[in-house]
Amino acid sequence: MPATHLLARLRLIERRVRRAVDERRRADPAPDDAFRGLYVSDEMADRLLDTATPPPRDDDGEGLAVEADTDAHQGEPRLRRLARDFGLAPLDVELLLLALLPDVDARFERLYGYLNDDVTRRRASIGLALELCGAVPSSATARGRFAASAPLVAGGLLLVEEAAERPFLSRALRVPDRVTAHLLGDDTGDARLAGLARYEEPDPGWRPASAERLAAAIRDGLRLAYVRERPGAAAQALAAAALAATGAPVLRLDLDALAADPAPEEALAAAAREARLRGGGLVAGPVDALDPTGRPGGSRLLRRLAALAVPVLLTGRTGWDPFWAERSPLLVAAEPMTVRDRSALWWAGFGARAGTPAGADLDPERELAPYLLTPDQVRRAAETAGHRALLEGAAQVGPEHLRAGVRSQNGAGLEKLARRVEPAVGWVDLVLPDPVLEQLRELAMRVRHRDRVLGGWRMRPGGGRGRGVTALFAGDSGTGKTMSAEVVAADLGVELYVVDLSTVVDKYVGETEKNLERIFTEAANVNGVLLFDEADAIFGKRSEVRDAHDRYANLESAYLLQRMESFDGVAILTTNLRANLDEAFTRRLDVIVDFPLPDEGQRRALWDRCLGPALPRAEDLDLDFCARAFELAGGSIRACAVTAAYLAAGADRAVTTDDLMAAVRREYGKLGRLLLESEFGPHLRIGRGALQER
Repeated sequence: MPATHLLARLRLIERRVRRAVDERRRADPAPDDAFRGLYVSDEMADRLLDTATPPPRDDDGEGLAVEADTDAHQGEPRLRRLARDFGLAPLDVELLLLALLPDVDARFERLYGYLNDDVTRRRASIGLALELCGAVPSSATARGRFAASAPLVAGGLLLVEEAAERPFLSRALRVPDRVTAHLLGDDTGDARLAGLARYEEPDPGWRPASAERLAAAIRDGLRLAYVRERPGAAAQALAAAALAATGAPVLRLDLDALAADPAPEEALAAAAREARLRGGGLVAGPVDALDPTGRPGGSRLLRRLAALAVPVLLTGRTGWDPFWAERSPLLVAAEPMTVRDRSALWWAGFGARAGTPAGADLDPERELAPYLLTPDQVRRAAETAGHRALLEGAAQVGPEHLRAGVRSQNGAGLEKLARRVEPAVGWVDLVLPDPVLEQLRELAMRVRHRDRVLGGWRMRPGGGRGRGVTALFAGDSGTGKTMSAEVVAADLGVELYVVDLSTVVDKYVGETEKNLERIFTEAANVNGVLLFDEADAIFGKRSEVRDAHDRYANLESAYLLQRMESFDGVAILTTNLRANLDEAFTRRLDVIVDFPLPDEGQRRALWDRCLGPALPRAEDLDLDFCARAFELAGGSIRACAVTAAYLAAGADRAVTTDDLMAAVRREYGKLGRLLLESEFGPHLRIGRGALQER
């Protein structure tokens, strides 16, 4: 049994209690007190002692001492390990056992009441504990074992209660339930840490080389490290893998939950004690949640966290400030997972679950290439993909299920700042010249292979540059820029987030930059395509400084230049006038795509595509004439097709050429273009009607 050693030591303590009871009985000044029923009588004390475990095997206690020091079946006893890990002196161990005894054997509640001469005080007091240990109550050394900085109290192993109400020697001692449970062999986590901390088993399928190096430093005595995370990296997984490599249990502490806890310092003390009881370490993050710069309470918590007597591996996105803690941590940069790592974790996720298997034609290495995912996200995405396939009744998990699983890992923060669009179009829906299509496919290819080119091959080193891919779509309104962005997002299997400029631009100085920073920060947590429509409103040219407005406008542009360069995601800017953008922006763009107005052949395809296969058409519908006569962009052609469909629906018939002519007339009116009779050709009747209406 795991508590053999502990119970043997408690029997030694029991002998001391017996001796103290005998001495107290002999010295009792009023053995015939008529009010004896108000407290434990001698007879009751004798009866309690008679029902105890068998008495010692000899008078000098040698047999019990041997039993207490050996536990051949369980390895090193927990009590001895606890004394070593918490730095307890022999007197500390005796005091701990004396306070622990009533929690293990209920008989000693009354016996302690007898010794305290108060049946309501059923725990050992400081004075009684010192007496039973043979220590002098007036000794500064003995009294110091109960100080707040002493190992017993500072480690959370012993609580000194009623400090404000009672004199020092009469204060009660209590051992927390979690410490008692641990010594008795129970490794269930502390209930105080529910929702705050949990033990974690690192993923065996992913252990980067930096984890082994960090583990070597921990074995060498390292007690504080800060692992900084970038998008696609896994700081917490790296820290957990390093701790696990040392053989230490990993206790993961959520600093977001800790900051929101009503008693955070108490919770932190419980987490530190839990890690020390198990001989483990803490992985705590994100440091950003404590906001050490802006919150005095957060700074105090961080200093306490950094000073703990267990290995503490902090994680976060912000840079480390040396003034946050008295000790300087080892600074470690978390490396992003490679495509092969993500693929291996994906297959491991399916190997660990029984359900719909991954399809043989599914290539996770290719499909996961565009995404920045942590090990936890890959594992959860695999689980979600399997459930999605089961929901749809699919026999195997395919690429569409994988992409749905990845999208399920996107945070919701960006939706408050941008409009989320789930792509519903593909390459077949685009009617563009071949060179433009080729550039769009190149953009998607850059996103898929950026890990290899920018990461593995280091083709964008230094300067704090990110691994993002940025593109500019330039062209007249309606030429397909936004739709092309949606197609690229669909090809990558991600969602499109259209930034609403009304939530970004602010008349007050500095607010626009703050809004953009929030967007870029949230976008780093999302696998998606960020679309800045009409980007020249915020990415315009810098001008000569004539007044304060010009100076602040130029500062805004300079900030955007720097922020775009450090962005790790995928961003597309659209503009109707490419010349309006600052040249410094265009130099930093990876792809620039010019969208021309469609020619006659493309307009014919657009008319046919926009009318769609479901809309009934009259037999004499003349799409060739529409494509030849009216030089319209794709967006205008779509608007005409929708208007014609409404006209046909109102008349309850198939769409006719007259409907198309009326729709073109209305579109010309919206665009402010001049209508000419010559443009309508054989459909002159509709043309005259249009001119008369104008």
